[in-house]
Amino acid sequence: MMFDRLCIIGVGLIGGSVARAARSQGLARCIVGYGREQEKPNLETAKRLGVIDEYFLDIGPALREADGVVIAVPVGAIESVFEQLKPYWSDNCIYSDVGSTKSNVIVAAGRVFGTVPANLVPAHPIAGAENSGVEAALPDLFQRRRLIVTPLPQTEPSALNKIQVFWERMGAQVSVMSADHHDAVLAATSHLPHLLAFALVDMLGRQDEQCEIFKYAAGGFRDFTRIASSDPTMWRDICAANKEQLIPLLHQLKTELDKIEQLLADNDGRRLFETFSYARNARQRFLDQLEN
Repeated sequence: MMFDRLCIIGVGLIGGSVARAARSQGLARCIVGYGREQEKPNLETAKRLGVIDEYFLDIGPALREADGVVIAVPVGAIESVFEQLKPYWSDNCIYSDVGSTKSNVIVAAGRVFGTVPANLVPAHPIAGAENSGVEAALPDLFQRRRLIVTPLPQTEPSALNKIQVFWERMGAQVSVMSADHHDAVLAATSHLPHLLAFALVDMLGRQDEQCEIFKYAAGGFRDFTRIASSDPTMWRDICAANKEQLIPLLHQLKTELDKIEQLLADNDGRRLFETFSYARNARQRFLDQLEN
């Protein structure tokens, strides 16, 4: 038993899956959830489904005797959660989060606490699903998925080790890197693809009203745009939080699209073929890495 009382702040898809996975692996004796008044129906569902043992709308009772806290709220709300936690912060508790950006978590903690507490271990499970909410939570969501922790020099080694083992016991493959490196990598591999999917569906959705485009869309469209079904609030916050990494990537993408546009205009089939072949081979290298 790693935690006697684990408190999940934000019992949605990821927070709920943490609770389900922790319960299935016997990592916590008691699991409680905390949320705002408007989240009460979701919390009631979480309790009814057995995802959590109890829920609270007041953070004080939720944190009472907790020795583990996982913050699973949209990244735009992380600073307000730190403000709520500050009066109850305990040296006898380990705190972590699941945010898709990490530099903003560290900056927010520094603003609220003056310095990033040594028992706060920022983390990011690279896992998700199209559906959101606690009803979509799965006990095996993190199996064989990457989990990145971004400790600071002052992070307590014991806290870092416990969070690493916690995630490993839930099936995740844990990596350690700096927050800046994390944000750069995820901007390219996750945040930019989501932006592209949202932008494409936004553009075609407006045309569809006149042209019935979606009626004739094939599987490739569905596969490419699947991530545009993701929670818009969450992704608005992620993109805003990581804009310093995203904006240069968007400029690079515009350059690449301009190049392809020019190749089409020039009827340059050879270079178009070379571009597509390089991309295909690069994706195959990515797939080969997944299998190894």
